[in-house]
Amino acid sequence: MLTRKSCLWVTLALLVSLVLSFPAGAEEKIIKIGSLYPMTGRPGIYGLDSVDAAQMAIDEINSKGGVNGYKIELINTDSKAKPDYSVMVAKRYITQDKVHFLFGVVSSAVGLAVTEVSKQHKKIFIGTDHASTQLTTDKLQPYYFRVSNNTFQSMAAGAKYLKELKETKPWATIAYIGPDYAYGHDQWNELKYNLDRFGVKYKVVGEYWPKLFAPDYTAFISTIINEKPDILVAGFWGGDTVAFIKQAQPYGLFSKTLYFSPDGGGNYELMSAMGADLPEGLVLSGRHHNNWPDTALNREYVDKFFKRTGRYPTYAAEGAYTGIYAIAEAVKKVGNPNDTEALVKAFEGLKIKLPEDPEGFTSYIDPKSHQIVQEQAIGVTVPNDKFPPAKLMLGKWKVYKAEDLLPPADYIEQLKKK
Repeated sequence: MLTRKSCLWVTLALLVSLVLSFPAGAEEKIIKIGSLYPMTGRPGIYGLDSVDAAQMAIDEINSKGGVNGYKIELINTDSKAKPDYSVMVAKRYITQDKVHFLFGVVSSAVGLAVTEVSKQHKKIFIGTDHASTQLTTDKLQPYYFRVSNNTFQSMAAGAKYLKELKETKPWATIAYIGPDYAYGHDQWNELKYNLDRFGVKYKVVGEYWPKLFAPDYTAFISTIINEKPDILVAGFWGGDTVAFIKQAQPYGLFSKTLYFSPDGGGNYELMSAMGADLPEGLVLSGRHHNNWPDTALNREYVDKFFKRTGRYPTYAAEGAYTGIYAIAEAVKKVGNPNDTEALVKAFEGLKIKLPEDPEGFTSYIDPKSHQIVQEQAIGVTVPNDKFPPAKLMLGKWKVYKAEDLLPPADYIEQLKKK
């Protein structure tokens, strides 16, 4: 008969045997994602919203058992919106943290830097917010995919809007102000290209290039007022949009010209920051809107985000939410997060129904450009207090078909030759 002490030794031996026979790593199947978002300063709200929305998607997926038995895990580091620092973090994610995916990024300058790390290490990079078209045209590499609109799509929609506007409110002169880096320059070049290809007549009366996160725009504002453009196109995003509009309002700029920002200007951050002080009649768009489309899926997404955070989401949040679900769908197709080449094929052509999709349309990733294809709505600031602290939201929507917004093949070839 075994003594009590002998039984304990037998039990311990069995436990040790079980542990040793269990495959290494099998006790924890993880899809590890390394994200880079700015968490402080003017772009900080984009990072906060992106991380919250990504985690919301992760919680939804993990609560249902994960993906093929894998749970999703997100690591985030403050990118500080600095390319050099972000490159260092991205390399650490790959070599030390052993992430399966690079993820996120708000600034296009950071995106252009991190995509080189992705290419070098053959690690898939899911871009959730930055918009420079270069990343999906002349700078495209096999392991990069973007799940939000690029600037070309926004500017194609913008050019269509301005063409239609001529029929009701004739205009002749146009000026541009935007940040002096790839994102800002891409917008202006792409708007002019699309105005020309749609046969719109216009005269440029000014181009203005403040630095990203510039503290003072008053000198630019005075010059713009003197030039008297019928249309002022703005390429600002985030806190720069808020700062410019706040500084321009006392000068009466918005009664003298039509303010038009079809890429990042229509972010909820602007509406919430300015409240009742936001001028009516600004023409804006963004990558997601809390009040468009008026679908059950969009209402559910916005409500869940509000209940989770106590605030309504900026458009950056929906990009991060989309990115997590895109990863989940690709891994589901492949069966695991380790087969990078199979995952690349899974992302190409991936269809995914999103909160920003109107009824009858489903977003998809274009296999050639690795760019998500989506419809875009452009609106006008009108009174609407259903999303406090905002007192105005976008309305009077005009919606543009997704396939009409993609860059033509000859434009892409033109970029590649530069």
